[in-house]
Amino acid sequence: MALTLAMPSCKKAYLDIVPDNVPTLDNAFANRNEAEKYLFTCYNALPNDASPDFNPGMNTGDEFWVYTPVQTGDYASLEPFNIAQGLQSKVSPAMNYWDGSGGGKSLWLGIRNCNIFLENIDKPIDLQPYEKERWIAEVKFLKAYLHWYLFRMYGPIPIIDKNLPIDASAEEVKVIRQPVDSVVNYISNLLDEAAAGAGTGLPDKIQNLGTELGRITKPAALAIKARLLVTAASPLFNGNTDFSGFKNKDGQGLFNPTYDIKKWQRAAAASKAAIDAAEAAGVGLYKFAPSSLQTADDATKIEMSIRNAVCEKWNNELIFGSIASTSYLQRTACPNLFLAPQFDNGLRGQLAPTLKMAELFYSKNGVPITEDRFWNYANRFNLRTVTAQDSAMQKDYQTVGLHFEREPRFYADIAFDGSKMYMQSNQKPALNIQSKLEQVSGKKQTLYYSISGYYTKKLINWNLVIGANGGITTENYPWPIMRLGDLYLLYAEALNESGDVSTPLTYLNKIRARAGLQTVESSWTNFSTNPTKYTNQAGLRDIIQQERLIEMAFEGSRFWDLRRWKKAASQLNTPIYGWNVSTKTFPDYNTRVLLFNQTFVSPRDYFWPIQESNLQVNPRLVQNLGW
Repeated sequence: MALTLAMPSCKKAYLDIVPDNVPTLDNAFANRNEAEKYLFTCYNALPNDASPDFNPGMNTGDEFWVYTPVQTGDYASLEPFNIAQGLQSKVSPAMNYWDGSGGGKSLWLGIRNCNIFLENIDKPIDLQPYEKERWIAEVKFLKAYLHWYLFRMYGPIPIIDKNLPIDASAEEVKVIRQPVDSVVNYISNLLDEAAAGAGTGLPDKIQNLGTELGRITKPAALAIKARLLVTAASPLFNGNTDFSGFKNKDGQGLFNPTYDIKKWQRAAAASKAAIDAAEAAGVGLYKFAPSSLQTADDATKIEMSIRNAVCEKWNNELIFGSIASTSYLQRTACPNLFLAPQFDNGLRGQLAPTLKMAELFYSKNGVPITEDRFWNYANRFNLRTVTAQDSAMQKDYQTVGLHFEREPRFYADIAFDGSKMYMQSNQKPALNIQSKLEQVSGKKQTLYYSISGYYTKKLINWNLVIGANGGITTENYPWPIMRLGDLYLLYAEALNESGDVSTPLTYLNKIRARAGLQTVESSWTNFSTNPTKYTNQAGLRDIIQQERLIEMAFEGSRFWDLRRWKKAASQLNTPIYGWNVSTKTFPDYNTRVLLFNQTFVSPRDYFWPIQESNLQVNPRLVQNLGW
């Protein structure tokens, strides 16, 4: 593993200022202004999770699918689709965040820059002590976060706490991977250091909204610690015997095969600490409140509470957001709403949810469609006609039974043929989505269309403007790396796994209330074929996991959750289906078609391969199992 120094380019807002081309590190830390530039270089090491082409949790799994063949230019990077189709490679890995290739950037380089900052921040003589303490805390967080990001992708990784000196021996450079528990403890301790102190370290919340949005706060550090520890307590890392033989070349084991409930208890405590800090700082579940100029019925208010929890700029639910632009994400998610078969008018609709995602959401009664006693699961693919009471769809339109009597998050997250999309802009408050061949939202050419017939409404800011001449304007929003709903669900999961099957219901029901659903207790008692499911740990585990998959759908969470639960081997070995989007009639279009037979090789595909050339340069480094 080569840890070389280079200056990555910066993107937006305060990240536009980077260190000048200075000949020495002494010059880079000669004064406060130069040191601040280096601070922003450390921020720039964060991966661009706001782009579906560079977020390793989005187009790499089974949430979305794409038409084939995919051409260069259709997307900024084709690497995620290679992973989704089982084409990952140890020779030239896709989305390689170890070395910085295949659509990824080297996070080790970012860690090196963080170490350089921490080693030199005492040099500026005009830097105020309170600023220095805050900057140190920020960089410790960034250093921990980059280690965490690599850990989630690669499993046990080397720990680079300090940069090696330039005169380090060849053997010193040949670092080895550390055991999972050691990596987790290191990252957790570093996050504790970042969050420690009051007044001079990380702020509880950003005060200067004009210049500091996107910088790290104490609740953000505690929330990422909670996510780290929940992941470490999950079956992939806690008592996983599949990796009991995974060792360094000196025989050191890298996975502890013994299950430890204390890891869940530690995760629960960390999650509660993060919730307390976030709520004390004014963070809460987002609720849409229309202004005096806006009209919205109750169903629309619920829909916009769900959508705007993600898309409203710096809303009160956000704990940690990326300032990278979401314009490309929105254009990729939004259907092409022009009749003319233009080659590329900005709206592409390529980010296509799969049919299995449409089936994931609850019925209107708040339970899975497979166990709702009153929902017609057997006839879900039969055509029905929309009536006036089906307010989320277009009256007298035909669509499959699957789209009827579903929970509000289904209609808030997904657009489909016959649905509506409520928008703040344009002449109509609700746009009609009609997606059969050559219809306004449908396929008009061989690219830039939804292969499944579904569109990711959840990620489209309601202020997207469609111009009369075909141009579009998007309102940017910060990508939610962590929001309170996510944290509530992590806490509920950790509590249940710790043996508490009562308290988790409080947090699940807060999420469900925002989504317009009854409590878990009421929904399962009155509508489920398994009415006592929520009263025991195994049943509540299933409920928590499906609640999480629904609430966090399309936010880059599912890919990682399936892995840490060790469910990827079953979920990602099933066929990918969509609708017959190349047809014009209701019966033809609403025919289920096979898009791909997805495969997942266990345990190999649970982690990224390290590029093979690294093992030749450093023979002490071991490859992940199966590669």
